Amino acid sequence: MNYYWDDIASAVFNEHRDMPESRGASEFSAAYPLGDFTAASFSAAAASMGYYFNKRPVLNRRLALLWYSGSLYPKDWKLPDVWDEVAGVYESKDGFIRLHTNAPNHKTAALSVLKSSADKSSVKQKIIKWEGEALEEAIVSEGGCAAILRTESDWLRHPQGKVLSDSPLIKWKYSQSSRPFISDARIKVLDLTRVIAGPVSARFLAAFGADVLRIDPPNWNEDSILHETTLGKTCAGLDLKLAEDRVIFEILLKEADVLLHGYRPGALENLGYGEEERRRINPTLVDVSLSAYGDEGVWGGRRGFDSIVQMSTGIAYRGMKVFGGIEPIPLPVQALDHSTGYLMAAAVYHGLSLREKGVVSSVKLSLARTAIELMKHKDVVEQNNLELTKTDCIEEDTPYGKAARLNFPITLDEKQVKWTKPIGELRRHKAAWIT
Repeated sequence: MNYYWDDIASAVFNEHRDMPESRGASEFSAAYPLGDFTAASFSAAAASMGYYFNKRPVLNRRLALLWYSGSLYPKDWKLPDVWDEVAGVYESKDGFIRLHTNAPNHKTAALSVLKSSADKSSVKQKIIKWEGEALEEAIVSEGGCAAILRTESDWLRHPQGKVLSDSPLIKWKYSQSSRPFISDARIKVLDLTRVIAGPVSARFLAAFGADVLRIDPPNWNEDSILHETTLGKTCAGLDLKLAEDRVIFEILLKEADVLLHGYRPGALENLGYGEEERRRINPTLVDVSLSAYGDEGVWGGRRGFDSIVQMSTGIAYRGMKVFGGIEPIPLPVQALDHSTGYLMAAAVYHGLSLREKGVVSSVKLSLARTAIELMKHKDVVEQNNLELTKTDCIEEDTPYGKAARLNFPITLDEKQVKWTKPIGELRRHKAAWIT
C-alpha cells in the first residue's frame, strides 16, 4: 500500500524555504537553513497531530528553533555537563575523528583500542599516531562509537550514503489489521528510546495527552539530559533478560497503542522481540523505530549519535569550510536528533489515523537519512538572531531547583501545552500504565 504521507516531511520542508527569517550575528550560525529545517520538522508533527485530533495547531517559528538548543533555564542551580571528559574531536594522522564516550561501554571501547587512560591529553597523543579510518573501524569493532570527518561527496559515494540516498525519509510498512481496533481516549506509548531523538518524540506525544511509559534497562543513565527527556513521562525500569520482567514487558506491549524504540537494528531481535513477535503480541501496534545509519547496507546497525552522524555525512566538514574553521564545525544544535524526533511523532499520529481505517504500520527512521534531507538545501548559510523575552517562559519546579521552561512552539486551540508529569530520575516509577 502507498500513501501520500510518505513524503509529507519533505514537502513541508520545501514549503518553508521562502518564509522570512530574522538575520543577525548570533550563536545560531549554521551552514544550512536551520530555521527552515526546524520549522518544517515541527510543522510535520503538528500537521499530523492536528489531523488526528481534528484540530488546528499553530506554530511559533522562533520558539521552535529555541527548543532545539534546550528548553529549561535553571534559576538557582546549574545544568550538568553534556559531554564526557574524553568525548570530542581529535586530530589523527590524516584528518579528524570524533569520539562519543558518554556511555560507559563506548568509553571503555575507545580507551581499550587506544590503550590510553581517561585523560584527554593522553587520548590526543594516542590518536595522532593512527590513520583515521583505521581507528574508526577499530573502535566500532570493539563496540564503541566514533566517526572520521568526511566530505559530503565522500559520504554520497560511500556505500551507506548511496543506500540512504535511495531510501525514503520515512520508511513505511503497511498491513491490514488482523483484529478490530478498539479506540481508547488516551494513547498509550511504550518508549524504549534513549538520549535525544526518541525521547523528543515521546515528549511531543506526552504534550498532547499521551500516556508515555519510558522503560530503561538497569544501570543505564543519562543524567545530563534528564531535564529535557523525562518531561511528561512515567519512567520505569525492566531487565528484558529476566523472565519476570519479560512477562511485565509483554503485558505492557500488548496494551500499548504505540511502540517507540531506538535499539540498534537487531538488538530487539536478539532479545526475542523482533518485528514479527511484536506484531504477534500486539497486532494493532503502531511500531516506530529509530537508528543512526538505517537498518540496511554495510553500516546497517552501526552505533551513532547526532554529532557522530554530522561527521560521517559531511555536515561538520561543510561548517568548517563555510566559516573558515581549522577543525570540524557541527551545527550549533543537535538538529538531526530533534528533527528526527518530531518526524517520529508525525509518523505516530499518521499511524494512529491509519489504524482507525484498519491499517497497521511499522515505521523506520534514521539520523543519517534526516541528514541527507538537510543537505539537499545547502544554498543558505543561516544566522538567526534570537533573544528570549519575559513572555517566552513559564515557571517550573524541578527536583533540582526552580527553573523556567520555554513555552512550547505549538499551541492547540490557542492553549499552551502543559505536561502532567515533572522531570525526574530514570526508573523512579512502577512499570504500569496510568489507571
